[in-house]
Amino acid sequence: MRTVLVVPDGGAPSGGGTYDRRLRDALAVLGRPVREAAVPGAWPDPDPESRAGLSRVLAGVPDGTAVLLDGLVACGVPEVLLPHASRLRLVVLVHLPLADETGLPEARAAALDGRERTVLRAASAVVATSRWAARRVADHHGIGGVHVVEPGVEPAPLSPAGDGSRLLCVASVTPRKGHDVLLSALAGLADLPWRCVCVGPGAAPGLSAPGSGPEAHAERLRGLVRAHGLAARVEFAGPLTGDALEAAYTGSDLLVLPSRAETYGMVVTEALARGIPVAATEVGGVPEALGLDADGRRPGMLVPPGDPVALAVALRRWLTDSALRDRLRRSARARREGLAGWEEAARGMAAVLDGEEKAR
Repeated sequence: MRTVLVVPDGGAPSGGGTYDRRLRDALAVLGRPVREAAVPGAWPDPDPESRAGLSRVLAGVPDGTAVLLDGLVACGVPEVLLPHASRLRLVVLVHLPLADETGLPEARAAALDGRERTVLRAASAVVATSRWAARRVADHHGIGGVHVVEPGVEPAPLSPAGDGSRLLCVASVTPRKGHDVLLSALAGLADLPWRCVCVGPGAAPGLSAPGSGPEAHAERLRGLVRAHGLAARVEFAGPLTGDALEAAYTGSDLLVLPSRAETYGMVVTEALARGIPVAATEVGGVPEALGLDADGRRPGMLVPPGDPVALAVALRRWLTDSALRDRLRRSARARREGLAGWEEAARGMAAVLDGEEKAR
């Protein structure tokens, strides 16, 4: 059965975009053809032309077809989605609830929240990327159940272990990802040898609060780098893909993810696939992504969100305790063996698209 996949057109690399592409390819391998429709627009707040473009895409889909929509496109435009809800099997994939983006004005967050609720209640099925996110979406929006299709992970070569001093943060440079918390934590570690590379684009399209867009946030971070005297030790490398991203992972000892909110955290499993331990905030689905190795040990460290002191303590332990580094590396390499691939994710999504999987 053919599936139509509706995704935002273009934009910087993101976890949501990676999920969409990997899932598309894995569904095709399973013998389920996927027609991708990439729709231009400043989602989730598109202009009339972009709304019309999405409407034309849906109008051209035959009755009864399963349409999988990225929530960034679908959740802000109920007036476009609802006219097709009775004739198409609309499945909405929520990477992040719209109102959960950090820094949105209260009125705007409330408006997005209401539009998202209308869309999700009208959809044939709703999918989230972690058990935590499924509970959050179901409880918050009052819908009967949400399916869980966790991201897969691509096999990757084992990264060589270094002396522990090479830190890596892979995250879009937005307030939600907590780079300011990371910089404040690193400022307290000036007495130790380390270097941190931050990989990621400047902002998620369409979600920047007025007057505090991506450039304003980036400038605030540059100001923190200057204020803390970190210019020689912290690099913002911008978005990387392919060999350049692989080289960033290969040249790192520890992944640091200081997010204030996270529905899953695909970079966590990307690091673990290379045997790299993780220091992250204990938010959302991150503990699910980090998981446990076969012996029940966690392959990383979790700290409270928004707490630079706690993050600095964890990083100091990592940098000064060789026994801890060895233990976490062994655990990360053991966890690597149990990571699920994209074929498993595709099988789960195919069951949802066909109406065969029971919501959790």
